[in-house]
Amino acid sequence: MLFGKKSGIKNNNRDRYDRVRRLMWIKCESCGRLVYYKDYKDNNYICPRCGRAFIMTPKQRFDLMFDNNGWEKITLPKVSDDPLNFTDRVSYKDRLTEARSETGCYDAITTADGIIGGVKTTVCVLNGDFMMGSMGRAAGDGIIASIEHAIELKQPFIMVTCSGGARMQENILSLMQMARTTVAVNKLHANKIPYIVLLTDPTFGGVTASFAMLGDIHIAEAGARIGFAGRRVIEQNIREKLPSNFQTADYLYEHGMADMVVKREDLKKTLEKILAVLTKQTKEPKSIQVKTPQNDHSKKIRGMGESLAYDKVLLARNENRPHFLDYIDGIVDDWTYLAGDRLYAEDPAMCSGIGFWRGIPAVIIGQEKGRTIESRQKHRFGMPNPDGYRKAQRMMRLGEKFGLPVISLFDTAGAFAGREGEERGQSEAVASSIATGLSIKTPYICVNVGEGGSGGAIAIGTGDRVLMLENAIYSVIAPESCASILWKDNKFKAVAATAMKLTARDMAEMGVIDEIVTEPSGGAHTDWQTTMEILSTSVLNHIKELQKIPLEDLSAKRAEKFISMTRDVEIYKPEHKTAD
Repeated sequence: MLFGKKSGIKNNNRDRYDRVRRLMWIKCESCGRLVYYKDYKDNNYICPRCGRAFIMTPKQRFDLMFDNNGWEKITLPKVSDDPLNFTDRVSYKDRLTEARSETGCYDAITTADGIIGGVKTTVCVLNGDFMMGSMGRAAGDGIIASIEHAIELKQPFIMVTCSGGARMQENILSLMQMARTTVAVNKLHANKIPYIVLLTDPTFGGVTASFAMLGDIHIAEAGARIGFAGRRVIEQNIREKLPSNFQTADYLYEHGMADMVVKREDLKKTLEKILAVLTKQTKEPKSIQVKTPQNDHSKKIRGMGESLAYDKVLLARNENRPHFLDYIDGIVDDWTYLAGDRLYAEDPAMCSGIGFWRGIPAVIIGQEKGRTIESRQKHRFGMPNPDGYRKAQRMMRLGEKFGLPVISLFDTAGAFAGREGEERGQSEAVASSIATGLSIKTPYICVNVGEGGSGGAIAIGTGDRVLMLENAIYSVIAPESCASILWKDNKFKAVAATAMKLTARDMAEMGVIDEIVTEPSGGAHTDWQTTMEILSTSVLNHIKELQKIPLEDLSAKRAEKFISMTRDVEIYKPEHKTAD
C-alpha cells in the first residue's frame, strides 16, 4: 500500500507514517516516479525504471566494493567548524549541524580498509549527501590522512568522488585543499601505490581540478556527470547550447579523460581485475584456444609472384591476418582496456590495456586495423592520431611505475596524415613516444606483427627486444609510394620492395631486430592458433630474460643498443680492383 493523504491516517500520526513511506518508497529525481525501496536497493541503488544511479552513502559504497561486505572504518582528523564565521541565509555552523544530523557523518569524507578480490585496499568516499560532497578543510585533511594511511600500509588507494566542488563557506581555505590533496597524491605516485579514481555523479569544480584527475586509472560510473564548470554556467558564458551528452561519463571517455565507463553492477569485478594486475598477483597461464576465420587461402592474391619481397608485403597486409585485438583475445587473460590520452581524445587506432600475458601481469599496446568496414573506419585502419601516441606514452609510464613489462604489437601503415593530427602535434607525439620507450625502466618487448610503417611504427618499437613475424615488413615508406616517387611509376612497386630490403630476414641481417618469429607454412592468416602459441612463448621467454636485469640498467642497455645500430651495416660491399 502507498501511504498518502487519502489513506485515512490521522493527522497526529502523519510524521510517523511519512517516515515509514520514505523508508518504503524513493522518488527518482530523473523520471519522477516512485520506486519501491527494496527494488531500488537490490538494483544497487539505481532506478529500475529509467536507470538513474542515485548517490550512494559511504556504507553502501563499501558494501558494494569490498569482499563479503567486510570493511573497517578508519579514524580521520577533525578540524574547527567555522574558521571564517561565515553566514549566508543560515550560518555555516548550522549547516554543518544539519548535515551531520542527516548523514550521521562528521564531514564529507569517510574511509575504510577492506579486501577487494583478495587485495587489501583503502577506499576513500566523498559523500555527496553531506553538503553536496563539497571539499573544505575537514575533507582535505581526511583525504590526506587516508592517502598517508594507504602509503604506510603499502596498499592500493581508491578515491570515490561525488562533489559539487570546493566549499564556498571556507573560501580560500577550501581552495588550498586542491594543492594540499595534490601533494598527497604526488606522495602516492612517488611510493608507487596504485591510485584508482571512481568518478560518480556528480563530480565537479575543484575536486576534478585536483586529486580526482590525477589517478593511474580513471573509472567513470555510467550515467555520471563530470566536469569543471557547470553546464548552465558554461552556456551562459559562451551563449550557445551545449550537446546533450556534454559532461557525461561517455563524453569524458570520448575526450580521453576516463579509461572506461563502468556500470555500477560491474564495478567490483572491474576493480578486481585491475588490482590483480597492478599488484602483480600470480595467475596460471591462459590456455590459447582460437579459431582461424574462414577464408579461401587457395585464391591467388593479386600481385603475388612479382618478387619475394613484395609477396611479403601482401602477406603482411592480408586481411585475414590476426590483428591486435585478436592477439589480446587469444593470448591475454583478464584483459582491461584502458583509454584516453588525458588531454584531448580516445584514439581507437591505438589500443592499450593491462592483463596477464601467459600468467605475467603486463601493459600491452598496439595498433588495431579493424576487420569489417565499420571497425576499419572506427580504428582508422590502424593509423593513430597524436592522441593515440600520447596514450601509448601514458601506458609506458604506467608499466614503469608498477614494474610491469610493456609489450607492444605494432601493425600500421604509419601515423595518420591529416589536418587534425598536424594541429595537435603529430610529429611531437611520435617523437615523445620514441623517447619515452627508450627511457622507461621496465622490460619493453616490441613485436612487428604485420606492417611496420615509418615513424608510426617505431614510435612503439624501441624496446629492449624487437621481434618480427616471419611475413611482416618494416620500412620508412610503402613500396608503392617509393616507386611513385623514385621510379615515377607505381608499377615498379615490386622492384622497389626488393630494393628497400624490408623483410624480416633483411631486418635480422642488418641488426635492426633481435628475432624472427616463425609463422605457419601458409602464413599467420592460415593458422591463428599456431601463430599465437609461437608468438606468446617467444615474448614470454624474452620477458623472463629481461626481468633478470636490474631495472636501473634496462634503459641504458636499450639506449646503447639503438645508438650502435646501423653503424657497421654494409650489405653490398663494392668490388676492389687490384692495381696493375
